[in-house]
Amino acid sequence: MNGRIQELFDRLEHLAKQKDFLGLREGVVGGKVSQRTPTTSLVDESCVYGRDGDKEKLMKLLLSDDASDKDVSVITIVGMGGVGKTTLAQLLYNDEKVKEHFNLRTWAYVSEAFDVTRVTKSLLESVSSKAYDNKDLSFLQVELGQQIKGKKFLFVLDDLWNENYGDLSLLQRPFASGAKGSWVIVTTRNESVASLVRTIPIHFLKPLSDEDCWLLLSKHAFENGNSSAHLDLEEVGKKIASECNGLPLAAETLGGLLRFNTNYEQWNSILNSNIWELPPEKCNTIPALRLSYHYLPTDLKRCFAYCSIFPKGFEFRKEDIVLLWVAESLIPQAESEKSMEELTKKYFDDLLSRSFFQRSTNEKFTMHDLINDLAMSVSKESCLRWKGGESHEVLKKVRHLSYAIGQFDCAAKFEPLYEVKHLRTFLPLRSKEWWFEHHVISKRVLPELLPNLTCLRVLTLSEYDNIVELPNSIGNLVHLRYLDLSNTGIKRLPSIVCTLYSLQTLLLASCRSLFELPADMRKLINLRHLDCSGTQIEEMPVQMGRLKSLRTLTTFVVGKSTGLTIGELGEFSHLGGKLSILKLNNVVDGRDALQANLKNKQDLKELELAWGSKDADHSEKVRDVLDNLQPCMNLEKLAIKLYSGTSFPNWLGDSAFNKIKVMRLEGCHYCFKLPPLGQLPALKDLFISISVISITGEAGV
Repeated sequence: MNGRIQELFDRLEHLAKQKDFLGLREGVVGGKVSQRTPTTSLVDESCVYGRDGDKEKLMKLLLSDDASDKDVSVITIVGMGGVGKTTLAQLLYNDEKVKEHFNLRTWAYVSEAFDVTRVTKSLLESVSSKAYDNKDLSFLQVELGQQIKGKKFLFVLDDLWNENYGDLSLLQRPFASGAKGSWVIVTTRNESVASLVRTIPIHFLKPLSDEDCWLLLSKHAFENGNSSAHLDLEEVGKKIASECNGLPLAAETLGGLLRFNTNYEQWNSILNSNIWELPPEKCNTIPALRLSYHYLPTDLKRCFAYCSIFPKGFEFRKEDIVLLWVAESLIPQAESEKSMEELTKKYFDDLLSRSFFQRSTNEKFTMHDLINDLAMSVSKESCLRWKGGESHEVLKKVRHLSYAIGQFDCAAKFEPLYEVKHLRTFLPLRSKEWWFEHHVISKRVLPELLPNLTCLRVLTLSEYDNIVELPNSIGNLVHLRYLDLSNTGIKRLPSIVCTLYSLQTLLLASCRSLFELPADMRKLINLRHLDCSGTQIEEMPVQMGRLKSLRTLTTFVVGKSTGLTIGELGEFSHLGGKLSILKLNNVVDGRDALQANLKNKQDLKELELAWGSKDADHSEKVRDVLDNLQPCMNLEKLAIKLYSGTSFPNWLGDSAFNKIKVMRLEGCHYCFKLPPLGQLPALKDLFISISVISITGEAGV
């Protein structure tokens, strides 16, 4: 190691000398990232498809003077690069009803090089129809205010990037001189920017349908936009249009490349080529999307590039992605443990707000196919979606690898990886399109492969049904931070797992053959996330309270043995997400439950409290246990199962729990009456069941 460090020092010294020799200075970047043509207010409406609904919705707002309680209202149009934000703004700007409705209309192209003085001067010169040599911002703003005073105006600020609230607020000051009913339209790729200036809900612009993409592509590809004279090209043309994934800029660009070209082979060549392989000077889509990436902060660039290991159309959860980023050290070290969790979520939200991610469902996200291609292009050789057949030289450079999990993954499939010494991510991914539910991996793979992957940070073996144990060679993965064994047949974890002191995340969800955790779990002092939901674990290991870094603990099973008391939970001051406390019948004294300190766990959102005794216990102890497990007021979901007391504690139903949306009371046979649940202002779903349930399974209502 000392030798390698010395080599690095020597290399850095050499680079430093080269920098001085070449006259390079810190913070100086030569040239611009792109020479983009400024947008204008003019639009060719014959080349616009699929935006009638968007236009109609926003037109109603523009023509209504009461759409906002502000004198000057702001419409924000948000979407990824090339989705048609500017085009929609142009359609609104040039509509005849809009022209009649406003006394003044003007268009300003803002761009990434934001300058309050330049934009103010542009607006002023447009509304006054004369040039101004004075570059004093105060003069320009006063003059602009005078020009629009008492007039109903429409301003368009196209392609806004700046996230500085002070700058944006300064830009808008003269607008207050306008008459009530004035409007500003802002187009931006960044939801955060829109949030700073909007006065009404953001209008998120969605991609076009494949049919509209085809109409747009054919409009540019054929003379007069008529494809009927070339029916032989329609089939391949529609396939090309579908590859645009709803991005009008891509459809227009590819249509331009094929303009008046009726050669079938050429069309087929475009279909089979990657848009990122096309010459940038011929394809506007590439610089348009690259610009978004170029202006990302460095750390966000790394996080985005890492996402290239996910295939097109892959749906992912926010929680899963940020755990991988942390494991790979893509997130800089935060000032405190708690702020680390907040920082990872902020990174994800930043990429989401900048349109690099898109919502797929309420809980899942995906990347647009062209954004996915962008991630592939910027990650270069460090990330690989492995399909097999790659050369050894390619594999040698790979650091992060994912592959499609198969129904039967034989040993031969993984042989090319045996010589890959510096792999950091080993990530099998399951496709929702596959019809088979069970996955098997050869028993040879783990014993033969793991000893070679000593640099691994992330190891996922999830979904392999036949993995029932891990080889002791897992102990050689001293850098491992993320281990996912969920949905496997694992029966026990070897004790050597407890020597993986760097481990941050251990996922064991739905390992239904797992009955215990290793006795020395307390040694994993860097463990932050432990998911053992859906397992058969009978009790927690002793001294779990030493794991003070824990942020997620999905299940805590109270044991009968000494040292397995519920009081161990009191050591986890920053637990968040969901927590299930099972076998509460093993609590010896109601006062022990008070030591769990649930009342101060402010990050907990979901809580399940379950007893497991078949014999009813109506003693005061049972009620004391539930009374002393009063959670924090931030709780959103609460489930109480198999409680055998005859009454509920006073806190249950207290109106101070104003965030609880879901309540489940299951198997509480002996209670005489319900708590005052009508006092919970946010309660939306209430489930009451008297069916007998298992503490490890879900109950039917």
